[in-house]
Amino acid sequence: MTNHLYYGDNLRVLRDSIRDESVDLIYLDPPFNSNASYNVLFKGPQGNESAAQIEAFDDTWHWTDTAEEAFGEVLRSGNGNASEMLRAMRSFLGENDMMALQPLNLLTASKPSV
Repeated sequence: MTNHLYYGDNLRVLRDSIRDESVDLIYLDPPFNSNASYNVLFKGPQGNESAAQIEAFDDTWHWTDTAEEAFGEVLRSGNGNASEMLRAMRSFLGENDMMALQPLNLLTASKPSV
């Protein structure tokens, strides 16, 4: 499959929809831990402003069970350099909001490519 765009959680898409060793490029617009919720705003039938909106995503990161699981996955991935770097970062930063995103970034980046 070529020139296919996926929308959704990057780890879920990589695991469920992308064959191993088949990726040439992954572009992600990273979250910035802005501590904000972002909404999709709708317009009325005539194109005028509307109060209707839904939450699109919450850009707040925390060290949770999900972050801990991702950390463990990186350590078990066989990528020694990534594991060593992540251990050093965790030792330095601890389990906090800044550290929470790092295992997910490494899991996404470590998907093998041909």
